[in-house]
Amino acid sequence: MFSNKDDNKPLYLTREDPKHPLAAYSKHAFELDGFEWPSVEHYYQAMKFDDADYREQIRQAAHPAEAAKLGKSRKHQRRKDWKKHSVTYMTRGCYIKCRAHTDVAELLLNSGDAEIKNTSQYDYFWGSGRDTRGDNNFGKMLMGVRKKLREETQNSNK
Repeated sequence: MFSNKDDNKPLYLTREDPKHPLAAYSKHAFELDGFEWPSVEHYYQAMKFDDADYREQIRQAAHPAEAAKLGKSRKHQRRKDWKKHSVTYMTRGCYIKCRAHTDVAELLLNSGDAEIKNTSQYDYFWGSGRDTRGDNNFGKMLMGVRKKLREETQNSNK
């Protein structure tokens, strides 16, 4: 469905696409830190806060977009170290999602060595931005997860 046989052709996706299995909004639940997370977005947004009750409210959000909206709230204090650790939390969520859903891991591994681009027009940190000069940290993170999954697969075959 989303395979990318041509290793030289980039794989384009949007982090907010609930239908793309590699997107943070895809509803591929996983367990992490003793909780069941409906999506990577739920986990990522909840980790912004130390307040356990507010994290639970985010975890219980009906849709990843609602979790994202709650995560952008200025009514609650974000963790002081959030900027330092935000990519780590996104990476952790995506990696655990792939470990919990072999079909998602297989999709990522089947992308070969293709560059993965988050085509969000308005997000210059996670995406490539409207002018494609964004940092594309979501794509880079997925490529890192792919590398780790590939190494684990190769080590288990030895």
